[in-house]
Amino acid sequence: MAERTYPGDITMVHGIKVGHAGNQQARTGCTVVLCRKDGAIGGVSVRGAAPGTRETDLLRPGNLVENVNAVVLSGGSAFGLDAAGGVMRYLESMDYGMDMGVARVPIVPGAVLYDLGVGDPRIRPDAAMGRTACMNAAKGMAQGRVGAGTGATVGKLVASAVPQDSGIGSASITLPEGVTVGAVVAVNAVGDVYHPETGKVIGCAHMPDGTPVYAEGLLYGHAPAPQQVRIPAPGSNTTIGVVAVDCKLTKEQANRLADVSHDGLARTIRPVHTQMDGDTMFALATGRTDAQVNFVKLCAAAAEVTARAIANALLFSQP
Repeated sequence: MAERTYPGDITMVHGIKVGHAGNQQARTGCTVVLCRKDGAIGGVSVRGAAPGTRETDLLRPGNLVENVNAVVLSGGSAFGLDAAGGVMRYLESMDYGMDMGVARVPIVPGAVLYDLGVGDPRIRPDAAMGRTACMNAAKGMAQGRVGAGTGATVGKLVASAVPQDSGIGSASITLPEGVTVGAVVAVNAVGDVYHPETGKVIGCAHMPDGTPVYAEGLLYGHAPAPQQVRIPAPGSNTTIGVVAVDCKLTKEQANRLADVSHDGLARTIRPVHTQMDGDTMFALATGRTDAQVNFVKLCAAAAEVTARAIANALLFSQP
C-alpha cells in the first residue's frame, strides 16, 4: 500500500501565511513564513553541526527581542541569506517591525540549505526573490519541489549513487482544546527519509540502474562496500523548518518547542544532525488563544507535525 500524505499545513495556524519563490531551471528558491503585524513569540534550535543562519542568537531566552515578523527558509547556501533582506524591506513598506523612532526594523530570522550542486550555482535566492515570496504569501501552500525545497535532495552517503529529489512539506494538527500546531520543513538531508507511520523508506539514493541504496545498511557494515561511502562537504546538506502554534507561549517555551520539534527529524531522517548537516528548526507562537494546553501534549504534537511535514516533502516531490 502506498504511503499516504498528511492533511493540513502550517497556514492552518491562526496568524501564519506562507509564500514561495524560486527558479526551477536553476533549482533553487526560498520560502517565507509571515506572521501577523504584531509578530509572534519566536524560538530556535540548531542541532546540525554546519548551520547557515541569521538572527538566531536574538531568539534565545534572556535576549531582548521576543517578537518575530517572519522566518525565511532559503536555498543557495550562505548566499541565500540575502533573501531575508528583501523580506525586511517588504515588511518595512507594510509598516511591520520594531518601532525604533526613526524607522521600523522587521525581525526576520532565517536559515539556509545547500543546493548549489543540483542546478546553476551562479543563481541564488536574493532580496528580489525574498520580496516575491512575501507577495506570494497566502493561506494554504504548495508542497514538493517549490520554494526552499526546489533544489533539495536526500540520500548522499554513497559515492556512486544518485541522491533522490526532495522538497518542502507541511502538516498540521488541531488539538481538542482548539489549538492548532503546524510545521513546514525543507528536507535536504544527507540521510534517508522514512515514513513516520509505516516505517518504509520514502527517500534514499539509487544506483544508476535504479537499485535503492540505504544509508543505514551502509553505515552498519552491509552492502554496498564501505569504500563507496561519500563524505559530503560540511554544510552541503541541512533540514530547516518552522513549527508554529496559535496559543500563547513564553519565549522560553517557544525555544523548548523548537528543541522538541527535532524529535520529528529523528523519527524520519537517518542519520540526522550530522557533521555535514546544519539542521535548524524555528518555533512561532501567534497567541490567538489563551487555551490552556498541557505543554507535554503541545511538544508531542510539534514533533508529530514535523515528522508528517518531512514525509509530505518527499511524497509531494515524487513524479
